[in-house]
Amino acid sequence: MSTHVMTPRLRPLSERKSAILSALDIGTSKIVCLIARLAPAGGEAGRGRTHRCRILGIGHQRARGVKGGAVVDMDAVEDAIRRAVDAAERMAGVQVESVIINGTGGRLGSQLFEAQVPITGRAVSQADIHRVLEACTTRGGGAGRAVLHSLPIGFSIGETRQIEDPRGMIGDELGAQMHVLSCDAAAARNLMLAVERCHLRVDAMVATPYAAGLSVLADDEAELGATLIDMGGGATTVSVFSGGALTYVDGIALGGNHVTTDVARGLSIRLADAERLKTLYGACLATASDERETVSVTQVGEDGEHPAHLPKAQLIQIIRPRVEEILEVVRDRLKGAGFAPHAGRRIVLTGGASQLAGLPEAAKRIMSGQIRVGRPVGAQGMPESARNPAFSAAVGLLVYPQVSGNEHFRPSRIPAPAPEAQGYIGRVGRWLKSSF
Repeated sequence: MSTHVMTPRLRPLSERKSAILSALDIGTSKIVCLIARLAPAGGEAGRGRTHRCRILGIGHQRARGVKGGAVVDMDAVEDAIRRAVDAAERMAGVQVESVIINGTGGRLGSQLFEAQVPITGRAVSQADIHRVLEACTTRGGGAGRAVLHSLPIGFSIGETRQIEDPRGMIGDELGAQMHVLSCDAAAARNLMLAVERCHLRVDAMVATPYAAGLSVLADDEAELGATLIDMGGGATTVSVFSGGALTYVDGIALGGNHVTTDVARGLSIRLADAERLKTLYGACLATASDERETVSVTQVGEDGEHPAHLPKAQLIQIIRPRVEEILEVVRDRLKGAGFAPHAGRRIVLTGGASQLAGLPEAAKRIMSGQIRVGRPVGAQGMPESARNPAFSAAVGLLVYPQVSGNEHFRPSRIPAPAPEAQGYIGRVGRWLKSSF
């Protein structure tokens, strides 16, 4: 019988050393590889950040073989990863040996655990902190689940709560609250195997909503409380931050690709044409001019010489219900988890599908509160075309090594890679395999 596993853990960066890191964002609609140099910032990079990040190389490819954040075609995913990594390597002039990847699929789970250990009136030591965190962590996971993160939220001594660092304090009992994020172990294994088949080592797997939050949220937003809705191509994830910590995550298998499919079916056009119409003319809210403005469409089976002209309002009537459904499901999930009153005050939208015109207004009507569209910050050297919400998670993967020291680490129990996935033969070897 399968037991819960721990995904690979990344050692925290030294605050005094530079490093070159690579991130691989494997999504349903695109795969992005970023290579960056992280240089010590000397306390100038903001809360939780120890380094300045400068992008050296970027490569992205249309994703194939991924559905809802999970691998469904290993060969297609492998080929897309190879091409994205190769493009980033050529731009940066370096070879990638290991990457930090993200996890979106596999039914992301969020659990809060509390534990207490006696300290019998003496000062709290590092060993006491380790004991109470270990007591929390051992209750996380479960059969068939892979633990992605074990994040301490706060400590308590007696009746005193919300203690950030209890070391040196005196009391009778030390308590801790921990947030454990997990996903299906099979989904995590398959995602790692797809990367390892490209002769790349996986340094760490980061939950996509956590990575997006590290990239998009301002320090004050994370401290005061905010909900981040990351709308991708095949899935939408939601994360709640409070007191500077991640307190809740969830995900649904609905995203921008479902909107595209609705447009293709509603107008009887090809998926490629539906994506183009959605990107150029799509919106969530209709205006007075939409009945007069028309869009040109070539329906399936026609030669394209005599395209049909439809009112833009008809396109919006197809898009709007699906977008409202996604927002309503997210709202209901938050309400069911008990976060709706708190989370509704400040909402940040990000991800490729969040660029749909009128989405903030639609979200405000359904969820209320302050709404804004979040873009990745803190990475220098990003091309202008990549400074948009679609690259939030990829940039967040480069921020993660700077804050990974806040996690509670345990020995990894992820299975060893398959024999054909071991070793590293460089960029040429990857292209030799992908060329036949």
